[in-house]
Amino acid sequence: MSAETLARIQFAFTIGYHFIFVPISIGLGVQLVLTERRFYKSGLAIDRATSEMWKKIFAATFAIGVATGISMEFAFGANWANYSRFVGDIFGAPLAAEGLIAFFLESTFLGVLLFGRSRVSKRLYYASAWIVAVGAHLSALWIIIANSWMQTPAGYVMSDKPGAVPRLDSFWAAIFNPSTFPRYFHTVASTWAAGGFVVASICAWYLLKGEHKWMVRRTIGPALAVALLASLAMPLLGHWSAVEVGDNQPVKMAAFEGVWEDEAGAPMYLLGWTNENEEYTSGIKIPKLLSLLLYNDPNATVKGLADVPKADRPPGELTFQSYHLMVAVGMLMILIAGLALILHLRGRLETSRWLLWPLVASVFLPFIAIMAGWAAAEVGRQPWIVQDLMRTGEAISPVVSTKELLVSLALFGLIYLILFIAWARIVHGIVKKGPVLEQSELPAQASRRHPVAATSEEV
Repeated sequence: MSAETLARIQFAFTIGYHFIFVPISIGLGVQLVLTERRFYKSGLAIDRATSEMWKKIFAATFAIGVATGISMEFAFGANWANYSRFVGDIFGAPLAAEGLIAFFLESTFLGVLLFGRSRVSKRLYYASAWIVAVGAHLSALWIIIANSWMQTPAGYVMSDKPGAVPRLDSFWAAIFNPSTFPRYFHTVASTWAAGGFVVASICAWYLLKGEHKWMVRRTIGPALAVALLASLAMPLLGHWSAVEVGDNQPVKMAAFEGVWEDEAGAPMYLLGWTNENEEYTSGIKIPKLLSLLLYNDPNATVKGLADVPKADRPPGELTFQSYHLMVAVGMLMILIAGLALILHLRGRLETSRWLLWPLVASVFLPFIAIMAGWAAAEVGRQPWIVQDLMRTGEAISPVVSTKELLVSLALFGLIYLILFIAWARIVHGIVKKGPVLEQSELPAQASRRHPVAATSEEV
């Protein structure tokens, strides 16, 4: 393989691995606020113990997310030096803001959550849960701003001299570039869904084992509600993002839906495949739906790939399949979360083992959808690393060798494997132990407020 191909593989691996933990931390931050609010209102020991359990999982995930994020920054300088020099003036502001405004805010108040329950007031402790969640969302915002600028550059000036790089001309135009908000809200909704499915999956596992039922009854409903609402929001937010892509990156949109010729009344494919050599797409499709969704006109013309030089086309099949995989998995998430929430509200979920097992396995669905969506967004932009300004092949460090990339890729793989095993063992230990509670705490409190759930066996 060439150095460029290995550098692409290494970055895809490191960012994909990092983004396993980002949705968990952001989504669990929302769930942590919900459980801490429940304890703030009820004062029940089981609610405190439940919040402590999710807090420990959040902290372990946050730690490994930080570690894997730092390694990505080294990769920019080591493997993508030309890219770093090219975007440095633009990316300096949002990345500095992410570190100073968001990351330090989140990490500081996470310290309060980890060590301050008995040292600060109950109100401040509850407020800290909110601040940690807000910090995580702010951190995501600044990273999305930087990535969105690569998709739809704005707020810059560039001279005609050879080797010129973009210079920041308007801070606000750069951060509020055309794709920032559609991509940010779409991403945040996916993390909320991920957090809801993580909590619901663990609760379903407890129900299958007959453990911690009282905690599950107070936790699984809000988790499923968040998972369902976020999953239902995804098609709407995805439509907003798709309209923006159609306006600003029509080549990417054509690759998403396998449109080859400029087509009036373009269809939308539910599933299928593309033939890049013979330039056609086959599959199950809904006539004129793509034109209608993009331009509110069933007869509007959608730009195709045929007139785009082959050197400027993204990989068609990979873009098409990853995009449609994201959509299909998103529909499955709505189905599972909706069924589980209906059965929970009817009091039948605990005995519906036919659904509890799929609910346990559903923890993987948001991450499959997220990875597929990111693959579609990033591969669909190729061959540009910064749309219409810099090609990916021009961004690689000029002195990096295939041998160095192979060695570093192997080291990343080994280190990440060790980190994942450590994280998985820690989280497994936390989940296996469950909410840590003195045997006398729950029945005394539950008998006053929730007598049907006061048995120690259920704890």
